[in-house]
Amino acid sequence: MDGLVAKMWEYHDSLRIYTKPKVAAPDFNEPVILPRKKCSIEHFCGKLHKSLKYALVWGDSVKHFPQRVGKDHVLCPIES
Repeated sequence: MDGLVAKMWEYHDSLRIYTKPKVAAPDFNEPVILPRKKCSIEHFCGKLHKSLKYALVWGDSVKHFPQRVGKDHVLCPIES
């Protein structure tokens, strides 16, 4: 069953992006889903709130954890 779910994510070419409040652990129950072609901070922030201008990012798309990035930053999946 796990292989089927992985193939579905690969077929849809989407990313799961998890949010994390400053004082809490990441919420792994409700990710924000974005198509891989539209996975910039601008697209992500548009899903949450229209006036956000930057984000703190953890993951393979940044050098430091967390790193403040602008709207043009492109998110990438974490390599397994």
